Amino acid sequence: MIYLRSIIFFIGMVASVPVITVLGLTVAPLPFSIRYRVISQWAVFIIWWLKVTCNLNYRVSGLENLAGVESAIIFSKHQSTWETLAFQLIFPPQVWILKRSLLWVPFFGWGLALLKPVAIDRQAGRKALQQVVSQGIDRLQAGIWVVIFPEGTRLAPGIRKRFARGGANLADQSGYPVIPVAHNAGTYWPRRGLLKQPGTVELHIGPAINTSRLSASEINQRAEQWINSKMEKIEGH
Repeated sequence: MIYLRSIIFFIGMVASVPVITVLGLTVAPLPFSIRYRVISQWAVFIIWWLKVTCNLNYRVSGLENLAGVESAIIFSKHQSTWETLAFQLIFPPQVWILKRSLLWVPFFGWGLALLKPVAIDRQAGRKALQQVVSQGIDRLQAGIWVVIFPEGTRLAPGIRKRFARGGANLADQSGYPVIPVAHNAGTYWPRRGLLKQPGTVELHIGPAINTSRLSASEINQRAEQWINSKMEKIEGH
Protein backbone atom coordinates (compact mmCIF):
# COMPACT_ATOMS: atom_id res chain seq x y z
CA MET A 1 0.00 0.00 0.00
CA ILE A 2 2.86 2.41 0.81
CA TYR A 3 4.36 1.71 -2.62
CA LEU A 4 1.06 2.40 -4.41
CA ARG A 5 0.44 5.58 -2.42
CA SER A 6 3.96 6.79 -3.22
CA ILE A 7 3.45 6.19 -6.94
CA ILE A 8 0.16 8.10 -6.92
CA PHE A 9 1.86 10.98 -5.11
CA PHE A 10 4.75 10.99 -7.59
CA ILE A 11 2.40 11.07 -10.60
CA GLY A 12 0.49 14.02 -9.18
CA MET A 13 3.71 15.85 -8.32
CA VAL A 14 5.21 15.44 -11.80
CA ALA A 15 1.97 16.25 -13.61
CA SER A 16 1.54 19.49 -11.68
CA VAL A 17 4.98 20.92 -12.53
CA PRO A 18 4.17 22.08 -16.12
CA VAL A 19 0.90 23.60 -14.89
CA ILE A 20 2.53 25.79 -12.24
CA THR A 21 5.37 26.67 -14.62
CA VAL A 22 2.91 27.99 -17.22
CA LEU A 23 1.13 29.97 -14.51
CA GLY A 24 4.46 31.30 -13.34
CA LEU A 25 5.45 32.42 -16.83
CA THR A 26 2.18 34.34 -17.17
CA VAL A 27 3.06 36.42 -14.10
CA ALA A 28 6.78 36.70 -14.90
CA PRO A 29 6.60 40.45 -15.70
CA LEU A 30 4.92 41.20 -12.36
CA PRO A 31 6.67 42.09 -9.06
CA PHE A 32 8.37 39.37 -7.03
CA SER A 33 5.67 39.38 -4.34
CA ILE A 34 3.01 38.40 -6.88
CA ARG A 35 5.23 35.86 -8.64
CA TYR A 36 6.05 34.26 -5.31
CA ARG A 37 2.42 34.14 -4.22
CA VAL A 38 1.43 32.36 -7.44
CA ILE A 39 4.33 29.94 -7.77
CA SER A 40 4.37 28.98 -4.09
CA GLN A 41 0.88 27.57 -4.56
CA TRP A 42 2.60 24.54 -6.05
CA ALA A 43 4.27 23.91 -2.69
CA VAL A 44 0.91 24.31 -0.96
CA PHE A 45 -0.58 21.74 -3.32
CA ILE A 46 2.29 19.26 -2.93
CA ILE A 47 2.22 19.34 0.88
CA TRP A 48 -1.55 18.81 0.76
CA TRP A 49 -1.21 16.05 -1.85
CA LEU A 50 1.45 14.39 0.31
CA LYS A 51 -0.95 14.28 3.25
CA VAL A 52 -3.82 12.93 1.12
CA THR A 53 -1.88 10.23 -0.72
CA CYS A 54 0.86 9.23 1.75
CA ASN A 55 -0.64 10.28 5.09
CA LEU A 56 2.45 12.40 5.77
CA ASN A 57 1.81 15.50 7.85
CA TYR A 58 4.01 17.90 9.82
CA ARG A 59 4.11 19.66 13.19
CA VAL A 60 5.94 22.93 13.87
CA SER A 61 7.23 24.20 17.21
CA GLY A 62 8.96 27.51 17.89
CA LEU A 63 6.84 29.76 15.67
CA GLU A 64 6.94 32.32 18.46
CA ASN A 65 10.64 32.82 17.65
CA LEU A 66 9.63 34.48 14.37
CA ALA A 67 7.66 37.25 16.09
CA GLY A 68 9.08 40.67 15.32
CA VAL A 69 11.67 39.34 12.82
CA GLU A 70 11.32 41.27 9.57
CA SER A 71 14.04 39.59 7.49
CA ALA A 72 16.36 36.76 8.44
CA ILE A 73 18.65 34.01 7.24
CA ILE A 74 17.39 30.47 7.84
CA PHE A 75 20.03 27.86 8.63
CA SER A 76 18.43 24.45 8.22
CA LYS A 77 19.13 20.76 8.05
CA HIS A 78 18.71 19.41 4.52
CA GLN A 79 17.49 15.82 4.40
CA SER A 80 14.98 15.73 1.56
CA THR A 81 12.88 17.71 -0.90
CA TRP A 82 10.20 18.15 1.75
CA GLU A 83 11.74 21.15 3.50
CA THR A 84 12.17 23.14 0.28
CA LEU A 85 8.40 22.90 -0.15
CA ALA A 86 7.13 23.08 3.43
CA PHE A 87 9.22 26.16 4.25
CA GLN A 88 7.05 28.11 1.81
CA LEU A 89 4.05 27.39 4.03
CA ILE A 90 5.85 28.04 7.32
CA PHE A 91 8.11 31.06 6.76
CA PRO A 92 7.68 34.46 5.07
CA PRO A 93 8.53 34.82 1.34
CA GLN A 94 12.00 33.43 0.77
CA VAL A 95 14.75 32.64 -1.71
CA TRP A 96 17.29 29.85 -1.62
CA ILE A 97 20.99 29.57 -2.15
CA LEU A 98 21.30 26.75 -4.65
CA LYS A 99 23.31 25.24 -7.48
CA ARG A 100 22.99 27.18 -10.73
CA SER A 101 22.54 23.94 -12.65
CA LEU A 102 19.09 23.47 -11.06
CA LEU A 103 17.81 26.38 -13.16
CA TRP A 104 18.46 24.35 -16.31
CA VAL A 105 15.99 21.61 -15.36
CA PRO A 106 12.99 21.87 -17.76
CA PHE A 107 9.85 23.38 -16.23
CA PHE A 108 10.98 23.04 -12.62
CA GLY A 109 14.11 25.12 -13.13
CA TRP A 110 12.28 27.70 -15.20
CA GLY A 111 9.76 28.28 -12.43
CA LEU A 112 12.53 28.35 -9.84
CA ALA A 113 14.37 31.06 -11.80
CA LEU A 114 11.35 33.35 -11.42
CA LEU A 115 11.77 33.33 -7.63
CA LYS A 116 15.08 35.23 -7.56
CA PRO A 117 17.25 32.47 -6.06
CA VAL A 118 20.93 33.04 -5.29
CA ALA A 119 22.17 30.56 -7.88
CA ILE A 120 25.89 29.89 -7.61
CA ASP A 121 28.54 27.88 -9.38
CA ARG A 122 30.14 25.82 -6.62
CA GLN A 123 33.34 25.54 -8.64
CA ALA A 124 33.77 29.32 -8.66
CA GLY A 125 35.34 29.41 -5.18
CA ARG A 126 35.73 32.90 -3.74
CA LYS A 127 33.58 34.41 -6.47
CA ALA A 128 30.67 32.19 -5.41
CA LEU A 129 31.09 33.28 -1.77
CA GLN A 130 31.04 36.93 -2.83
CA GLN A 131 27.90 36.27 -4.84
CA VAL A 132 26.18 34.75 -1.81
CA VAL A 133 26.94 37.86 0.23
CA SER A 134 26.08 40.50 -2.39
CA GLN A 135 22.90 38.89 -3.69
CA GLY A 136 21.89 37.70 -0.22
CA ILE A 137 22.09 41.23 1.16
CA ASP A 138 20.07 42.48 -1.81
CA ARG A 139 17.29 40.00 -1.05
CA LEU A 140 17.31 40.68 2.70
CA GLN A 141 17.12 44.43 2.22
CA ALA A 142 14.10 43.86 0.01
CA GLY A 143 12.38 42.04 2.90
CA ILE A 144 12.91 38.56 1.45
CA TRP A 145 14.20 35.81 3.72
CA VAL A 146 17.20 33.73 2.64
CA VAL A 147 17.27 29.96 3.14
CA ILE A 148 20.66 28.26 3.49
CA PHE A 149 21.49 24.61 4.00
CA PRO A 150 24.92 25.10 5.57
CA GLU A 151 25.92 21.45 5.28
CA GLY A 152 25.78 21.98 1.53
CA THR A 153 23.85 18.90 0.44
CA ARG A 154 21.09 16.53 1.44
CA LEU A 155 22.19 14.12 4.14
CA ALA A 156 20.54 10.96 5.43
CA PRO A 157 19.15 11.05 8.99
CA GLY A 158 21.90 10.81 11.59
CA ILE A 159 24.62 12.10 9.25
CA ARG A 160 26.32 15.45 9.86
CA LYS A 161 28.77 17.64 7.99
CA ARG A 162 30.65 20.71 9.16
CA PHE A 163 28.83 23.92 8.28
CA ALA A 164 30.26 25.80 5.30
CA ARG A 165 31.11 29.49 5.72
CA GLY A 166 28.95 30.96 2.95
CA GLY A 167 25.83 31.52 5.03
CA ALA A 168 27.80 32.66 8.07
CA ASN A 169 29.69 35.18 5.93
CA LEU A 170 26.36 36.55 4.70
CA ALA A 171 25.09 36.87 8.29
CA ASP A 172 28.35 38.44 9.46
CA GLN A 173 28.51 41.05 6.70
CA SER A 174 24.78 41.82 6.57
CA GLY A 175 24.04 41.86 10.31
CA TYR A 176 20.72 40.10 9.78
CA PRO A 177 19.70 37.45 12.34
CA VAL A 178 20.00 33.72 11.79
CA ILE A 179 17.06 31.41 12.49
CA PRO A 180 18.23 27.81 13.12
CA VAL A 181 15.86 25.04 12.01
CA ALA A 182 15.95 21.31 12.76
CA HIS A 183 13.64 18.63 11.37
CA ASN A 184 13.45 14.93 10.59
CA ALA A 185 11.89 15.00 7.12
CA GLY A 186 14.43 12.50 5.81
CA THR A 187 12.88 9.82 8.01
CA TYR A 188 9.68 9.99 5.95
CA TRP A 189 10.79 11.45 2.59
CA PRO A 190 14.25 9.97 1.95
CA ARG A 191 16.76 11.90 -0.13
CA ARG A 192 16.79 8.97 -2.55
CA GLY A 193 14.06 6.53 -3.47
CA LEU A 194 10.38 6.67 -4.29
CA LEU A 195 8.73 5.53 -1.06
CA LYS A 196 7.21 8.07 1.31
CA GLN A 197 6.51 6.84 4.83
CA PRO A 198 3.36 7.89 6.70
CA GLY A 199 3.81 9.90 9.85
CA THR A 200 4.44 13.42 11.11
CA VAL A 201 7.56 15.43 10.37
CA GLU A 202 8.77 17.33 13.42
CA LEU A 203 10.15 20.79 12.63
CA HIS A 204 11.67 22.98 15.32
CA ILE A 205 12.45 26.69 14.92
CA GLY A 206 15.13 28.03 17.24
CA PRO A 207 15.53 31.49 18.78
CA ALA A 208 16.97 34.12 16.47
CA ILE A 209 20.75 34.44 16.69
CA ASN A 210 21.81 38.09 16.87
CA THR A 211 24.78 38.25 14.51
CA SER A 212 25.72 41.91 14.93
CA ARG A 213 28.62 41.21 17.32
CA LEU A 214 29.61 37.74 16.17
CA SER A 215 32.23 36.56 13.70
CA ALA A 216 31.30 34.15 10.92
CA SER A 217 32.83 31.23 12.79
CA GLU A 218 30.92 32.12 15.97
CA ILE A 219 27.66 32.34 14.01
CA ASN A 220 28.24 28.89 12.53
CA GLN A 221 29.19 27.48 15.91
CA ARG A 222 26.03 28.71 17.63
CA ALA A 223 23.72 27.59 14.82
CA GLU A 224 25.42 24.22 14.50
CA GLN A 225 25.27 23.55 18.24
CA TRP A 226 21.56 24.35 18.45
CA ILE A 227 20.63 22.34 15.36
CA ASN A 228 22.72 19.30 16.30
CA SER A 229 21.40 19.33 19.86
CA LYS A 230 17.81 19.46 18.63
CA MET A 231 18.46 16.75 16.02
CA GLU A 232 19.70 14.40 18.76
CA LYS A 233 16.39 14.82 20.54
CA ILE A 234 14.30 14.44 17.38
CA GLU A 235 16.13 11.39 16.07
CA GLY A 236 16.65 9.82 19.46
CA HIS A 237 20.44 9.41 19.30
